[in-house]
Amino acid sequence: MRAFPTASPAARFSPRQLVPALIVGTVLALGGAAAAAETAVVIPAPSVDAAASAGTRTQTVVLAGGCFWGVQAVFQHTKGVTSAVSGYAGGDKQTAHYEMVGSGRTGHAESVAVTFDPQQVSLGKILQIYFSVAHNPTELNRQGPDSGTQYRSAIFYADDEQKRVAVAYIAELDKTHVFRSPIVTKLEPLHGFYPAEDYHQDFAVLHPSYPYIVVNDAPKVENLKHLFADSYRDMPVTVMAAGKPTQ
Repeated sequence: MRAFPTASPAARFSPRQLVPALIVGTVLALGGAAAAAETAVVIPAPSVDAAASAGTRTQTVVLAGGCFWGVQAVFQHTKGVTSAVSGYAGGDKQTAHYEMVGSGRTGHAESVAVTFDPQQVSLGKILQIYFSVAHNPTELNRQGPDSGTQYRSAIFYADDEQKRVAVAYIAELDKTHVFRSPIVTKLEPLHGFYPAEDYHQDFAVLHPSYPYIVVNDAPKVENLKHLFADSYRDMPVTVMAAGKPTQ
């Protein structure tokens, strides 16, 4: 479980908070955050994509790929995304709370509900960004410093079309061996998405200098900017600024 900023000067520091802080010191000594950046993988666009139906204003796909702070940040900077909300999927509503999900026993994964305009960005492009820069789809039940089933790689599909596109794309990427290891992303039907607590929303935007963000998540946004320049927007779409309720 990650620790997070607090206004209290007497705040306790957990191992999860101290380790990123030590890493930041090393990174800065080496010349900047880029030295600790995750290795983004250049991958082809999917050959199978969802068609943008006339009159369809928005679609939503729920994606899990480690800590939701970074996944949310990536899609907040993606053109065509109208909303990216951190939350929980895979378990029951009663257990959709950070402290409970952190136990790894709820069935939930930290997830992001990505709502997008299919006239501006396709589901296939969303998945290409997800597999390329948002997380490492070959790591089982972990991402970066975080481990447990709550950090698994998963696509919670809302309908058969989303499942069809995801299944085809994973098969295509595995066949072409663009990753050194097989993709372990799980495909799970979406039975419910539960927004996370307010303090988790827009975390990377509100706390850009927080050690965990500097080391693990800011590089993802930079990778998006460089590898998907046509899909990158500098001004993120935020949850709290829009006044959207969470829990």
